Amino acid sequence: MTGRARGPLAAALAVYLVALTLRPAQTAVGPVLGDIGADLGLGEGALGLLGTLPLLGFAAVSPLVHRLSARWGAEGTLLAALAGLVLGIVVRSWTGAAGLWLGTAVIGATVAIGNVLVPVIVKRDFPDRIAVATGAYSAVIAGSAAVGAAVAVPLAEIGTWRLSLGIWAVPFAVVAVAWWLRTRVRHDAAAEVAEADLAHASTWRSGTAWLVTGFMGLQATSFYVFVTWLPTIEGSFGVSAHTAGIHLFVYQMVGIAGGLLIPFAMRPDSQVGAAVLATVLIGAGTAGLMVAPDAVLLWIVIAGVGSGASLVMSLSLMSLRGRTPSETTQLSGMAQSIGYLLAAIGPVAAGVLAEATGSWTPTLVLLLAFATGQLAVGIAVGVDRRAPLRRPA
Repeated sequence: MTGRARGPLAAALAVYLVALTLRPAQTAVGPVLGDIGADLGLGEGALGLLGTLPLLGFAAVSPLVHRLSARWGAEGTLLAALAGLVLGIVVRSWTGAAGLWLGTAVIGATVAIGNVLVPVIVKRDFPDRIAVATGAYSAVIAGSAAVGAAVAVPLAEIGTWRLSLGIWAVPFAVVAVAWWLRTRVRHDAAAEVAEADLAHASTWRSGTAWLVTGFMGLQATSFYVFVTWLPTIEGSFGVSAHTAGIHLFVYQMVGIAGGLLIPFAMRPDSQVGAAVLATVLIGAGTAGLMVAPDAVLLWIVIAGVGSGASLVMSLSLMSLRGRTPSETTQLSGMAQSIGYLLAAIGPVAAGVLAEATGSWTPTLVLLLAFATGQLAVGIAVGVDRRAPLRRPA
């Protein structure tokens, strides 16, 4: 029985179940950071590092996923990651202060594997619908991230922050079992062996790979700067903390719509128009915050749509520019490693810049610079100019 024998619906369902696990374990932390700090005696600096640790895990582990996948296969590696994620959640929530840090590190490492391999599996299972499938699973990721943040405080009020964070081990264990059932379905080994014989250079020496990485890094940095500092920026405009919190939720939710719609702007032979559209929306929203802050909600919606569209663009480019599953795994690992490293540094740099200047305007100018760079990279990477790989004679 081949991997396609179960049908495209079963394949899509399996991928979307994995997508459900890729964000709630992180987004649930922010709303209960105060409770964690009060319980364990952690200061703001330590709590900030706790929030950043998963991103650093993404950056550190992503380049290694190719080697793991080559040894165990995509399905086997992802199964191990899901099991590790469940273990990390349990350790973080129920084994004391040391376990908090260890479990968080394990969560970052295991989610990194899912981040890298899901685009690879999408390319393999949906080769003719890469952009649409990517938009759909990105919507699942964003939606589950929002749910994780939304239910964190109510769950903590029912029990403690440990219950709020630890409860995710239960549904994720169910997903791991479902994925284990998928691993029992054999894929076309002959095709995988033939593909492995195709020679190609390391992605780290590929100009196209660096362009994909640049697009990923710039959009991720902008997103995390917005998510971290948007309420504070709005506060400088006189917006209340309650309203700013609602706006941040809106920013993330409209990103789902942007991610679902942008595939329809992608042409099979060129993604330049889609890359330009997604990036211009981010730039327009950022510029609007600078010149007309009274219309803050409008600019947040525009930037949010552009942000969601840019995420799907970057994930789609990983699948589209990787010519084989092996190359796609390397490209995804490279792009997400550097991308999330920049995403971890970006909010810190933005905060330091605002503190040094006494204004959030320079930070918004920095975001405009990111958007300008993303526009240039998007135009360059929007057309695949490489010669197709050929099988050796």
